[in-house]
Amino acid sequence: MSTQQTQKNVIQPNPAASQTAARQPLFGPKNYILMAVGAVLMILGYVLMVGGSSDANPEVFNKAEKYSTMRITIAPLLILAGMVIQIPAILLRNK
Repeated sequence: MSTQQTQKNVIQPNPAASQTAARQPLFGPKNYILMAVGAVLMILGYVLMVGGSSDANPEVFNKAEKYSTMRITIAPLLILAGMVIQIPAILLRNK
């Protein structure tokens, strides 16, 4: 095969198409709204997992406070829900 034949088979990119594609933003307003909702859910989950301050003696282990339903169940579910919302927020195409 000669070099002329291989050069004919090479596809040249269209400069006009690449310029219009470069001007479009990667994410649209819908993406940013979903990302913000997911981030708020994750932050809320982390805050709930930390819990409040203990007014009791710090030397005494309070099992009910450490292993409450809020810290063990609800907070991780909120974090997981926030991460699940982030996936379509990133993958959703901008029209």
